[in-house]
Amino acid sequence: MCYTRPVSERHLQPPRGTRDFYPEDLRLRTWLFGHFRAVAAQFGYEEVDAPVVEHEDLFIRKAGEEIVDQLYSFELHDRRLALRPEFTPSLARMVMARQGGLPLPVRWFSIPQCWRYERMTRGRRREHYQWNMDLWGVPGVEAEAELIAAVFALLDRLGLASGDVRMRLNSRALVEEIVRSRLDLEPGRFEPLCIVIDKLDKIGGDAVVELLSDASGDVRLEPGAAREVVDLLSVRDLDEAARRAPAGSETLEQLRRLFELLDAYGIADRVVFDASVVRGLAYYTGVVFEAQDAAGELRAICGGGRYDRLLEKLGGTAIPAVGFGFGDAVITELLTDRSCLPELPRALDDMVFGLGSDPTLERAAIARAAALRAEGRSVELRLGDERLKRALRSADRSGAQRVHWIGPEELARGCAKVKDLRTGEERDEPLSE
Repeated sequence: MCYTRPVSERHLQPPRGTRDFYPEDLRLRTWLFGHFRAVAAQFGYEEVDAPVVEHEDLFIRKAGEEIVDQLYSFELHDRRLALRPEFTPSLARMVMARQGGLPLPVRWFSIPQCWRYERMTRGRRREHYQWNMDLWGVPGVEAEAELIAAVFALLDRLGLASGDVRMRLNSRALVEEIVRSRLDLEPGRFEPLCIVIDKLDKIGGDAVVELLSDASGDVRLEPGAAREVVDLLSVRDLDEAARRAPAGSETLEQLRRLFELLDAYGIADRVVFDASVVRGLAYYTGVVFEAQDAAGELRAICGGGRYDRLLEKLGGTAIPAVGFGFGDAVITELLTDRSCLPELPRALDDMVFGLGSDPTLERAAIARAAALRAEGRSVELRLGDERLKRALRSADRSGAQRVHWIGPEELARGCAKVKDLRTGEERDEPLSE
């Protein structure tokens, strides 16, 4: 005997940290994604995508990254697979697959759905969409400047004020230069060091010192050296960073050049140097940046940086690359706070009714709807027998601009009655042959 087990109330909800998109939600998502695509097109980027399921090894890196512990992974037919937690490794795989045949520079963007099993806070979900823009083949900071300019182009397009969001910027290469000039840091320990100091805002300086000096950890600094590293992270001025950097630092000059380019874009006053920004992914090699609401009430809106050696880590030949990820959840929270979200009613041109149970009326209504659709209009054909008063209420609730009805009288005259719901004007229009 076969029976269906009742579904519990909990299972009637989407899994925690994920979302259903009802029509009004999807209209908003489509609006936001439209702005993502428009800005990317303005900067000459082409859209790409990749499978949401990848081989787990693509995301496994031995640097203590939280993202490795947040994978939605599983085994199927002796293969270890994972839902993508980010898009950059998939993008690198795609570039490597055509390496040697791709004309550089490559300008690609994507809007992938990403999955991370992480602790949820406001604007942080276990499933989210992310606007990615990546530029491959440009070794200079012109690439970083272009991508940062694209971020602000989007923020302006969304209606946010220039002071609503600030960009914090640093260079991992500069941090490494300073740390290695002052401390005896063994090879292979800088990437784990960055993973630890990226937790500064979450756990505080004392906890970071404890992790950096943990004898069983991946960095294993002396407590005094660990405290010196945390002190370095408090630098908020490029001139102060220069006083700590080795003489003749090329990285420092690259940062000065970057700020000159940002000034040329007209956005230098919206970007600040912040030595505490290192980003929590091991593959970053140079400039890194994060955008956050000016009040600091939300998590980062977007983040990115340079990852010149990622292809090497995957077994390919290195290509200079810079990119960023811009999540949909945090920006939606900020736009809500700033009353910048638009009203997005349903887009429907016409609603058509056949008033009565006569099959001839039904066929006439179908023909009317088909004729309107052939003109490129969006049309809802109401099915079944409805009274005129109820039909008009339905049309008004639907957001339609016009309602067309055909009753016995209209059919006898060979016309449809049309009412413009914006003006209230009514008129007759002839039915198609």
